[in-house]
Amino acid sequence: MSLPALACSLTLSALSWQAIDDVVMGGVSASSARVTEQGTVQFSGRVSLENNGGFASIRSADRRLDLSGGTGVALRVRGDGKRYKLSLRTGGGFDGVQYQAPFDTTADQWQVVPLPFEAFEPRWRGRLVPDAPALDPAAVLSIGVVIADRQAGPFSLELDCLGPLTVSAR
Repeated sequence: MSLPALACSLTLSALSWQAIDDVVMGGVSASSARVTEQGTVQFSGRVSLENNGGFASIRSADRRLDLSGGTGVALRVRGDGKRYKLSLRTGGGFDGVQYQAPFDTTADQWQVVPLPFEAFEPRWRGRLVPDAPALDPAAVLSIGVVIADRQAGPFSLELDCLGPLTVSAR
């Protein structure tokens, strides 16, 4: 597989992943994360708007992930043409503030997505948290990916690695 250049500091298949979908609030969306034979993480499933649902997500288990080596992060993905959000969590526990930055994908193409730290907004259950502290990249404990925004239907996103955002990563 030929991938765009990126100085990977974290291979995403090395993390433990858990699906967290809208079933936690009565929805019926479903997703999963699996490690592929190529060593990438395949996040796929189906988003349903039934029962006031509409999101699917995966999240890594808590582990200290110091992401302070640049002005943001760059993510190497192969998508399906849909919009996703990268989530960074700095607090422990299941339900807390997540810092999210949206990114668009191109169907069936590997791409490096640059996400400056300024693009990450503090959110709790999808709602903006205006009085939350600024993201501390050195304190990240978990990363995740979310598909929402009323994008009903099947989806598939392949995740390779994450690296520091630098001038050359753009």
